[in-house]
Order: sequence, then structure tokens, then C-alpha cells
Amino acid sequence: MFKGMSNIYKQAQKMQKDMKRVQEELENLKIEGQSGGGIVKIVVNGKKEPQSVFVDDSILSEDKDMVEDLILAAMKNAFDNAEKESAEKMKSVTGGMPNIPGF
Repeated sequence: MFKGMSNIYKQAQKMQKDMKRVQEELENLKIEGQSGGGIVKIVVNGKKEPQSVFVDDSILSEDKDMVEDLILAAMKNAFDNAEKESAEKMKSVTGGMPNIPGF
């Protein structure tokens, strides 16, 4: 029985180490979202933290509400892309286990 617990403990340690590695990878990823055919681009990391914003000069003379909408759309696209990338990386560590809060 002790050997079985030892194996479980080793597996848990490995998973914890792998999760930490994936978290670091996510932090260093650069994931882009865009709107308006690339007129607005937002870059976030894999943890959905904004890294940069690009707004093409051509839209600066447009209606303020439209520019704001394009920025929001690009942010949503970036967050959606980051969520997909994060889920794929986590799946490689968890082997498809259900989402565990805090990881």
C-alpha cells in the first residue's frame, strides 16, 4: 500500500512541476487578436494579460465609438485565442482531466 501512495505522490509532484512549466510558457506567449481586418491588433500573453495595442492611423479620424468597438472586438479575439492556446497547453499536462480551480 505504501508503494502505491509513493507512486501517487510522485505523479502529483510531476504534474505540479509540469503545471509550473506550462504557466511560465503561457506567461511568455504572444497571442494576437485583431479586428477590422487588422486595423486594430491586441497582443496578450497566454494568461490573458495585455502586452501591446496597435491602432492603424487610418482609423484615428473615424468616429470614436467605432474605434472603441474595434478595440473591444480585438481584445475579445485576443482573449479567445489565448483561452484556446491555454486550454491546449493545460490539456497536455492534465491529460484531459476536468478543469481544476487554481491551476
